[in-house]
Amino acid sequence: MAIAFSSPLFLRTSLFPNSPCLSDNSLFRPRLRFSPLRSRSAIRASSAVALESDLGSQQNQRLEADLFACPVCYGPLIRKGPPGVKLQAIYRSGFKCEKCNKTYSSKDVYLDLTVTAGLQNYNEVKPTMTELFRSPLVSFLYERGWRQNFILSGFPGPDEEFKMAQEYFKPVQGGLLVDVSCGSGLFSRKFAQSRTYSGVIALDFSENMLRQCYDFIKQDDTLLDANLALVRADVSRLPFSSASVDAVHAGAALHCWPSPSNAVAEISRILQSGGVFVGTTFLRYSSSTPQLIRPFLQRAMRTYNNLTEEEIEDLCTSCGLVNFTKKVQQSFIMFSAQKP
Repeated sequence: MAIAFSSPLFLRTSLFPNSPCLSDNSLFRPRLRFSPLRSRSAIRASSAVALESDLGSQQNQRLEADLFACPVCYGPLIRKGPPGVKLQAIYRSGFKCEKCNKTYSSKDVYLDLTVTAGLQNYNEVKPTMTELFRSPLVSFLYERGWRQNFILSGFPGPDEEFKMAQEYFKPVQGGLLVDVSCGSGLFSRKFAQSRTYSGVIALDFSENMLRQCYDFIKQDDTLLDANLALVRADVSRLPFSSASVDAVHAGAALHCWPSPSNAVAEISRILQSGGVFVGTTFLRYSSSTPQLIRPFLQRAMRTYNNLTEEEIEDLCTSCGLVNFTKKVQQSFIMFSAQKP
């Protein structure tokens, strides 16, 4: 039976060992000096510290397995391979579910944690918008012109959006961030480069978006060694244990999700208490949109799940999130909500 430890401290020290640590033989490590004059209380205190260190090490080892969960049954995954969530470590590891025995492994440059991972013959038709972003051409063009056009709808641009998101994420800085529907990793890379988080997981359903993300990562040596991993997964079936994540970001994504309600419910499930969800999307119309043209916009945007400000807040609230805040500009909205 796996034991889950949801402490942010355990999570950060286990999965992302970026902080310098001293070996047992280090000249700078303080050594215990036993003396006949040493008090019994001092000896007991030293023993307690050593015991706590041993327990912490065991708990950290368990937590590494407990972060990722099987998307079929949400059982913990047992990992075989090098520790950590760096690119090189993840792609040299194999995972197996303790409960249903399904196995998962890396494909190309990402870890595939979808329900359909490993299937040979089964195939299913996905919504048009989902398939569009799985296209190699769209994946290639996303940061080469496609995303730049969002400014016409009120998006302030990636640099400003990143600064705005960082403000919302201040309460959880130093924790683990999952960038869902990351696309080509535009914001995943920014979050990783900021060194603000103990680790960043770039997650998308599109294989080609993840490959494109890796192509960009290869151009920056600092990112290759960062606590950054690429994971393929369905936002409506997130492969993480409950209450295991500090922050979730979804940039320009909600309107493309087949079921925003299922996705937000999953995001709420994986956030631990105090965790923050930040998203941006295109609104169907804003509170400042004249009533006269709202019916036209309602019909024109049926292809997407463009919601209103009120619908987004209602959705977050119904999924158990609180402290909803928003910033709106034309059709652009950035919103934030927190797990109580």
